[in-house]
Amino acid sequence: MADYEASRTVDVAWNVLFDYLSDVKRLPEYLPQIDQAHLLHIGPPPSEPYQYPEPGESGVEQVDVDVHPEGAGAVNERAWLKVVQHGRKLQWGVPGAHHYRGELEVDFVADLTSRLTVRLHTDHAGGPDVERMLQETLTTIKTAAEGRHTAESG
Repeated sequence: MADYEASRTVDVAWNVLFDYLSDVKRLPEYLPQIDQAHLLHIGPPPSEPYQYPEPGESGVEQVDVDVHPEGAGAVNERAWLKVVQHGRKLQWGVPGAHHYRGELEVDFVADLTSRLTVRLHTDHAGGPDVERMLQETLTTIKTAAEGRHTAESG
C-alpha cells in the first residue's frame, strides 16, 4: 500500500473551485483519463467502509465512469464520490481490481487564490509514476479551472 500527496495553488476563489470540482459531470473536463461520468444514485458505496455524513456534508454518490488509463484501453468502472462541504473535500474510491481511494481538498489562500491538495491511497505502488501523474492532474485541474473562471468572468 502506498500514500501520495501533492499540492498546487490555483488562481480561482476557493468556493468557485470547490463547486467546479464537486460537479460530477465536470470530471472529464479536468481529469483527461475520464471520458464520461454519470451519477447513478446517492447512498453508501457497496464495498467501502461508510460513515454517515456529518453536518454540512452531502451523501455518497455512486458514479459510473468510462476511463482510459495510461497505456490501456477504455474501461468502465463504478466509483463512489463523497462531497464533504464542511472541509471542502471531494473524496472518491474505486473498489475491485484497480482499488484506490483519494481526496481533493480546497483551501483558502487569498481572495482569488486557492490551494488544491490531492491525496491518493493505492494498493499498487508506483512511486515516481504516481507522483508524476498527480502533478499532471494538478496542472490539468489548474488549467481547466482558471480557464473556465477567466471565460466566465470576461
